[in-house]
Amino acid sequence: MIPIVLAGVFSAGLLGWFLRRMVHRSLAPERIPETVTPSDLGLEYRDVRIATENGKSLFGWFIPAANAGDTPAVVVLHGWGGNAEMMLPLARPLHEAGLSVLFFDVRCHGMSDEDSFVSLPRFAEDAEHAVDWLHGQAGVDPARIAVFGHSVGAGAALLLASRRPDIAAVVSLAAFAHPVTMMRRWLAARRVPYLPVGWLLMRYVELVIGHRFDDIAPLNTISKVRCPTLLIHGTADETVPLAEALAIHAARAGDHVEMKAIAGSHDDFHDLEQEVPVLVSFLSGAVDHPRSVGWGV
Repeated sequence: MIPIVLAGVFSAGLLGWFLRRMVHRSLAPERIPETVTPSDLGLEYRDVRIATENGKSLFGWFIPAANAGDTPAVVVLHGWGGNAEMMLPLARPLHEAGLSVLFFDVRCHGMSDEDSFVSLPRFAEDAEHAVDWLHGQAGVDPARIAVFGHSVGAGAALLLASRRPDIAAVVSLAAFAHPVTMMRRWLAARRVPYLPVGWLLMRYVELVIGHRFDDIAPLNTISKVRCPTLLIHGTADETVPLAEALAIHAARAGDHVEMKAIAGSHDDFHDLEQEVPVLVSFLSGAVDHPRSVGWGV
């Protein structure tokens, strides 16, 4: 009997070690520092540091609008393992449209501070501090601040907008519908069985990040977003299938949420550049009329 008990304890301990190892590896993205700045695009900017949770700070670039007076602004949020530089193709079109733009690195990314882990809710926390930082900047209209997010950053933008009615508009690029479906694909790619290992892993991740997946899933947060919202998704996205964007759109609370499918994959910004006029038109209209609905894209 004792050997059986010891074997059970050993197996449980081994499984616990395996779960912790997988979780902390999955919550630790590769850090890629920036090598290009807005000045390489001919844009005037300044480096900024923004205080966030846990006494950490975020690195960013603030590109002020050329127009005088209080102008609308956009917070641009990269995806998992990305950085501010990867979102720079948006800089010039948004600037030329008369918007101030804030690019920044989420914790554990780019040149921002390290933290114990990073997650979708922490992406949203950092985005919220970025929005608050913009509120204190001269020349920025705090009633006309939009958020643009890619991938996990898109999910974070929707989560933030579901909590803050003062967000003027959201653009979500390549958001996944639910963390469970995303993690199940991740597990399947590594040939990790869902039962019991995958299920236990997901429960442990929820414990670590301090949030239930259902509460942070874009499939659920979209119904609480009241500002003009544009969902964009690549038809060739193999990381997050287009069907997930359609599911998010189907769960919306009204016609203020629009959907646009574009050619391209999950991380291919070349196709996105062709759609920049649509993005600029949407954001410009949304921040000028923060509570308008029915943006026909």
